Amino acid sequence: MNILLSNDDGVHALGIKVLHQELVKFAEVTVIAPDRNCSGASNSLTLLNPLRAQTLDNGFISVNGTPTDSVHLGISQLMDPLPDLVVAGINNGANLGDDVLYSGTVAAATEGRHMGMPAIAVSLVGKHEQHYQTAAIVAAQLIKRLQQHPLPADQIINLNVPDVAIEDLKGIRVTRLGNRHKAETMKKTQDPWRRDIYWYGSLGQEQDAGEGTDFHAVANGYASVTPLTVDMTAYKSMEQMTEWMSELTL
Repeated sequence: MNILLSNDDGVHALGIKVLHQELVKFAEVTVIAPDRNCSGASNSLTLLNPLRAQTLDNGFISVNGTPTDSVHLGISQLMDPLPDLVVAGINNGANLGDDVLYSGTVAAATEGRHMGMPAIAVSLVGKHEQHYQTAAIVAAQLIKRLQQHPLPADQIINLNVPDVAIEDLKGIRVTRLGNRHKAETMKKTQDPWRRDIYWYGSLGQEQDAGEGTDFHAVANGYASVTPLTVDMTAYKSMEQMTEWMSELTL
């Protein structure tokens, strides 16, 4: 099995190193990741500047771009043979509910699927993010199962693992995305020259976090596995929109 491993925390992040160590036990793994932390980059591409790839002493490839750039460059230029699977992570922090819209980790997986590869995003959920090995073990087991039970062509997997020792993990649950209240307002402050600057506020609290959601599973000690569809079409609205659109006159 040939795996392309990327992330959004950067090529030097602990999470990608731990996951690499687990995956090389049963697969050929090529690490291609951003040269810096790109958390919140979502599916952004670098269009106005050239991309450069540098091979580090440990064999990892560092890219001066986003997570999406890294995966795209890896598949289109750097990997021969092509990967059988794209894995993104282990992210330093949760990618639950609405987080997936902003996550560079999920975006790296999505880009792999856009380019025809099955893909999985992996995140470690906790305040201190210490048990990366737990997330790596769960991800490895899930990947082995995916070899026998592949996802449909329009889907990826979003895996969130609570930050606990492997023996304290209660199990794995298949979940849907929950959602949060809106994020807190941006914070206004000043730099040393008294110019106004702004910081994003804290993430919103969980709003839809009941049983069956990814929030609920992780909060109760379970790893959360959520299949995500890449096709964002709201099919349920198409028939209704077709009816009222037919009444428009141009």
